[in-house]
Amino acid sequence: MIPEFAANLLSFLPQWTQAIVFYGVVAVILFLSVIIFMAFLTLAERRVIGSIQARIGPNRVGPKGIGQPFADVLKLLLKEIVIPTNSNRYLFVLAPLLALIPALSTWAVVPLWPGFTVANINAGLLYILALTSAGVYGVILAGWATNSKYAFLGAMRAAAQMVAYEIAMGFALVGVVMAAGSLNLGDIIAAQRGHFGYLVWYLAPLFVIYFISGVAETNRAPFDVVEGESEIVAGFHVEYAGMAFAVFFVAEYVNMILISALTSIFFFGGWLSPFEGWPVPGWLGASGFHWLFIKISFFLFCFLWFRATFPRYRYDQIMRLGWKVFIPVTLVWLLVEGVLAYYKVGPWAS
Repeated sequence: MIPEFAANLLSFLPQWTQAIVFYGVVAVILFLSVIIFMAFLTLAERRVIGSIQARIGPNRVGPKGIGQPFADVLKLLLKEIVIPTNSNRYLFVLAPLLALIPALSTWAVVPLWPGFTVANINAGLLYILALTSAGVYGVILAGWATNSKYAFLGAMRAAAQMVAYEIAMGFALVGVVMAAGSLNLGDIIAAQRGHFGYLVWYLAPLFVIYFISGVAETNRAPFDVVEGESEIVAGFHVEYAGMAFAVFFVAEYVNMILISALTSIFFFGGWLSPFEGWPVPGWLGASGFHWLFIKISFFLFCFLWFRATFPRYRYDQIMRLGWKVFIPVTLVWLLVEGVLAYYKVGPWAS
């Protein structure tokens, strides 16, 4: 079903094509919005890190450097895409798309404001787990198709890291499902309605593990061993240039935005206002997209803050944290959740 205003606008089309056209346009607008947000996130990152490190950051292209993202895009468009002679040309070109498309497609089930989701499916959480796990194939294929031992070594390291932290993230989301009682993201948000209803109060260890695992999964500092130039000369994308490299770059930042959005939805009520039902004026008490945007922006700032603050971990430290700390802690907290549910404490009281 499509909204009535859209049905009226598309009345000249056959009825069976109206939904296809409407949701196709919505998807294009959503994807373009995410890409534009991602572009300005790169500017925000350079300005925030510059401020933390007592530097200026981009300030030449446009007022206060606001045109820098567009200058970067133009530069990458003009650079030559070099395909190694002995590489698998088809997989070499396909790999960046396999990294980006799942990250963009996941937004189809993300509730952006009350009553709006592109695809309001009941198993939205399973859809997210499936697509976020598919991104690792782009990394593996990029390293293998290049026909370079350096790139292949970087791909194996990145894939092992992503798989380790995906398991911890999956267990953390099991705790969210146990508390909310649904796989639908809209229902998960609805389950957090009310004073202090956010799941973070009862799932604090799972929240910490989920967010840190998200930082590791996106290969961001301090887990960015893929970028260890002195070790593996920039990792799996060492042979990529121009827009082929830019697609990997875009996928990383889109995944940052996605992890921030999912953290906000699973643990902080998504678009719900923290002051809903309180005697506060105007937008403070009204739930809507502005609250989701504020929460996403906060977690994105944390991504940037981590990069400016922490030194890079060694690879053995990263793997030990994922396998020997995060996974056992999530399993223990799931047991704690079972006890809380048995005695009807917190989200299980009703």
